Amino acid sequence: MGSKVTGDLAENCWIVTEGAAGMENQCLGLAERLSLPIRIFRLSVRPPWRWIAPISLGSPFAHLAGGDVPVPPWPRLLIGCGRQSIPFSRAVKRASPRTITVQTQHPRVDPRAFDLVVPPEHDGLTGPNVFPILGSPNRVTPERLAEARREFALRFDNVRSPRLAVLIGGANRTYRFGETEARALGETLRALSRDHGLMVTASRRTGAREHAILFDALRETDAHIWDGAGIIGLLAWADAILVTADSVNMACEAGATGKPVHIYPLPGGAGKFQHFHEALERRGVSRPYKGTIERWSYARLDETGRAAARVRALLDEDARASDMKA
Repeated sequence: MGSKVTGDLAENCWIVTEGAAGMENQCLGLAERLSLPIRIFRLSVRPPWRWIAPISLGSPFAHLAGGDVPVPPWPRLLIGCGRQSIPFSRAVKRASPRTITVQTQHPRVDPRAFDLVVPPEHDGLTGPNVFPILGSPNRVTPERLAEARREFALRFDNVRSPRLAVLIGGANRTYRFGETEARALGETLRALSRDHGLMVTASRRTGAREHAILFDALRETDAHIWDGAGIIGLLAWADAILVTADSVNMACEAGATGKPVHIYPLPGGAGKFQHFHEALERRGVSRPYKGTIERWSYARLDETGRAAARVRALLDEDARASDMKA
């Protein structure tokens, strides 16, 4: 993997994930707030190493199944997300102690392995180099919303006002979202379509059968079904937002708009998810959906900006220390 380096680093930022869009967007959300060129690595790790991560025996670079391999010069900043990224972040830090390593989400290893860990508050992780935030980092900013408003004008300008963006997730370890839940949500959306122009998108977790049930319910409405990449266009054009309760990422992206966020309930949701939604409500960002779309205002959620400022402080501290040694 190359020799240890302690001198000048490449003035860039590496993003290291296993390629899941939700993980990559968390890293990009932080990186895009910093004035560093960004290079993205989507790791493909061979078994059995992918199964035992974040543990890695020997060099993790030898376990890659191909693709773009991280090699020197090492970056000034590395931002990782997901357990597959952890062996690589730690290996780069061993080779290049001056590289600032940042991990989003709970790493499930000692946080002292990184310069900074940015987990969600509801995970309860603490430590001197732990910077908890409400939810997860994201890429939604006023500038990106304004750009998306222009970019998607031809697609969404003709949607009836008031426009309601509907962000649908799916089942996970905490929430159930099967055919019964899909039918109930489909009936809800059909009713809402009488008074709102709907812009609806589903995620990869929605499930093929549930997806079919939902969009069959909307067949005779004028709902706009969005199957493109990302949801920034829907957020930019929405007057209000409805998010299924299972997705922290989508709720945080919705909250970054400053528009009313309604959380659609699903069966389950105890523990950490409950704490997350209660915190969103206390901040005035969201309210439980109870049959009507309400209007209210709040200071838009910008936890990504807070975390990025902490990363910038680390980079500045390192630069000052390096100058003093020069």
